[in-house]
Amino acid sequence: MEKVKLENPIKIDGVLIHEISLRRPKVRDRLLVEKSNGSDAEKEVNFIANLASITPEEVQEIDLQDYAKIQDVLRNFLLPDQPQN
Repeated sequence: MEKVKLENPIKIDGVLIHEISLRRPKVRDRLLVEKSNGSDAEKEVNFIANLASITPEEVQEIDLQDYAKIQDVLRNFLLPDQPQN
């Protein structure tokens, strides 16, 4: 589980959220996203929503600077650093 601190908190169910937690994705998460309709950006929002256990609409309320940090976490899940030789 990776936590991302939001510089610009969002409200979910009337509660101000300062941090989003993303669980590590499984193959089934990736397959679900690939089977969904929409643009690549919409698929990514759905992927993040699934991993964070929030709705895609709630993901859409995240500030772009905070979203970029979430994208970095997602990228690290999918392409972890390779060991140096």
